[in-house]
Amino acid sequence: MNETSRLVAWSTLFRATNSITGIFGVFLGSILALGRIPEEEYAIITFFQAISVWSFMCSWNALNDYLDLEIDKLNKPNRPLPLGIISEDSAKKGIFLMMLISVISMTLAGIFANQSELGLIEWIPSLIIWILALLLLINYESGLSFSMNLKNKGLPGNIVISLSIGIVFPFGAAGVFQPFSEEAWSAFTIGFFYNLSREIIKDIEDMDGDKGRKTYAMNVGPEKARILAWILSLVTIVAILLPFGLEVFPKFHVIGIIPSFILLLMVKSKLHLGEDYQAQQLLKKSMQLCLVALFGSSIINF
Repeated sequence: MNETSRLVAWSTLFRATNSITGIFGVFLGSILALGRIPEEEYAIITFFQAISVWSFMCSWNALNDYLDLEIDKLNKPNRPLPLGIISEDSAKKGIFLMMLISVISMTLAGIFANQSELGLIEWIPSLIIWILALLLLINYESGLSFSMNLKNKGLPGNIVISLSIGIVFPFGAAGVFQPFSEEAWSAFTIGFFYNLSREIIKDIEDMDGDKGRKTYAMNVGPEKARILAWILSLVTIVAILLPFGLEVFPKFHVIGIIPSFILLLMVKSKLHLGEDYQAQQLLKKSMQLCLVALFGSSIINF
């Protein structure tokens, strides 16, 4: 295998491109909290925390593939591990390396925070959130004896994944010393419900290969799972509109989320037809458009 193919395989294992959304989330969290793009020490801290999230997500993604190897031989046979392009031993080393990069990046962020005017103590909420994310990972994915193994317990596992994705926004806000930013926590709520609906739909897609796992879709059946996914999509609409109604974001800026609304409302017809992949892709695109609109709202001051 040439070096290019090897790099592609590792990028696929880590889902490195998808993990870039973590970088965007951290920067968006800091921008929402500040109302502007971070500068000077704020920019440096945000940069290192964004790298920490990216590498953390890469490590989690690779661990997921490592632990799901037998399932993926049926569900996703073209992944690097089922194909044998990357060995299990190499995958374990990659998982460790990416988590080490995350730890080092957090350490560097803490060093720069300590040198800033507000100091290390005010930065500690960032570290607490990072540790919380690690605990979520251990209790979701790990096979350790003290893990709750939530991945195989249906809806709680979907909730954990959604929490871990939504929490990047408060994490970014905490990096610029504003852990209680209403804007960042509003983005957290929106991201949480978007992803919870999407995770349930993705489990419906994987039902054929998930025999032996107790996903929500496996427990209640695809139709009931689709109903819950649609209900959560409606809750997402409320989560999007509420910050504008409470003037966390300027009311006039609600016009920016219209494209994401259109896609979100299209999810129902896809679920009704059993087109689960199309439904979860609509949710993904809708969330991306919504976050871009929130980004615009945070830096446009009128």
